[in-house]
Amino acid sequence: MAEQVKLPELSEVGNLGAIKLFGKWSWEGVEVRDPSLKKYISLRPVVLPHTGGRHEHRRFGKAEVPIVERLINRLMQPGRNGGKKALAYNIVKAAFEIINLETGENPIQVLVRAIENAAPREETTRIMYGGIVYRVSVDVSAQRRVDLALRFMAEGARLCAFGSSKTIEECLAAEIIAASKGDPSSYAIKQKEEIERIALSSR
Repeated sequence: MAEQVKLPELSEVGNLGAIKLFGKWSWEGVEVRDPSLKKYISLRPVVLPHTGGRHEHRRFGKAEVPIVERLINRLMQPGRNGGKKALAYNIVKAAFEIINLETGENPIQVLVRAIENAAPREETTRIMYGGIVYRVSVDVSAQRRVDLALRFMAEGARLCAFGSSKTIEECLAAEIIAASKGDPSSYAIKQKEEIERIALSSR
């Protein structure tokens, strides 16, 4: 039987502290230290991170999607897991349990730290001038920084679990914890440093 998520009582609906992710993890006290990312990491309290794609026809609408749901959505790509949101939901839920056991901290806060550390600040773009293509260093927008950090963490977890005895939940938890500490062994941190190194040489 699937574990039941405890919803807040009717008398507690007005109290934001009563709204807990998966009925367990509080949204209170979670902070974003990077000022450029505050607007794009949504910490709106929700019990079930499932908005049903209502953001997709609004420009920058995904900035309002809870950050945990954006991680769940990223785990549904590529096509092998496409549309299996219940599977991705259970993976993230189990990974958060592991993060809490290993760190003793709120998993939402650990995820936010991981995104801040894994988000590249600079990358390269192609510019054609006189028929010659140049690679030029550019700043990364805040929205794209969050997108890339989530992509790198999901990729790292998938590559770690592929052909391994470790489960995807364990790999995702390990990836988020390593990224939150800025550990160079993290796939997301490696990708970020590689992008920034190439951008530095293209200045």
